[in-house]
Amino acid sequence: MYAYSPSNEYMPSVLRTFALSLGIAFTGTMIGNFIPSYLFLPLAILEIVLLLIALFARRGKSLSYSFLFIFTFISGITTFPIVSYYVSTVGGNVVINALGTTTVVFAALAIYATKTKRDLSFLGGMLFAALIALIAISIFNYFWPLTTTGMLAYSFIGVLVFSGYVLFDFNRMKHYGITAEQVPLMALNLYLDFLNLFISILRIFGILADKD
Repeated sequence: MYAYSPSNEYMPSVLRTFALSLGIAFTGTMIGNFIPSYLFLPLAILEIVLLLIALFARRGKSLSYSFLFIFTFISGITTFPIVSYYVSTVGGNVVINALGTTTVVFAALAIYATKTKRDLSFLGGMLFAALIALIAISIFNYFWPLTTTGMLAYSFIGVLVFSGYVLFDFNRMKHYGITAEQVPLMALNLYLDFLNLFISILRIFGILADKD
C-alpha cells in the first residue's frame, strides 16, 4: 500500500493554479478575437519557444507563476483560430459540447487516478513515445494533409494519449508528492493535458458534425 506523502498537501494549490490558468487562457481566447491575423503565427512560434523552455525547466522541477500565466495567456490567444474555425463551420454548440465532454472526461480520469492504489508511472514511457508519434503525424499532415478518416483516427489517438497523461500526472502527484516549488509546473502539465484533450475531442465532434 502506498502512503501519502506530506507534500501532497500542495495538490489543492496545483488544482487552484490549474483552474486560474484555464481562466487566463479563456481570457486570452476572448482577446484573440481582436488580434490581427498576421500576429497569430509569431505568437504560435513564441508559444512553442516557451513550451521548450518549460520542458527544460522540468529537469529543475520548478517553474515561476509568471511564466505559467504568460504561457497560458498566449496559448489562449493561439487557440482562438481553432475555436473560431469550428464555430464558423459547425456551430458554437459543437464547441460547447466538446468543452463539456472534456471537462467530464478530465474530472473522471483525475478522480480515478487519485483514488486508485496502483502506481501508473509505467505509462510515462509509452505516453512519451505516443506523443512523439502524434507530433510527427501533425508535421506530416502540414505537408500532406490527412483524409477525413485519417484525421478522425488521429484525433481518437490524441484523446487516448492525453487521457493517459491526465491519469499519469494526477497519479504521479498522489504517489510521489508535490513540493511548493513544483506547483506551477504541475499546473502547466494539467493545463496542457486539458487543452490537448479538448482540441482532440473538438476535432472529433467537428468532423462528425460536418458529416451530418
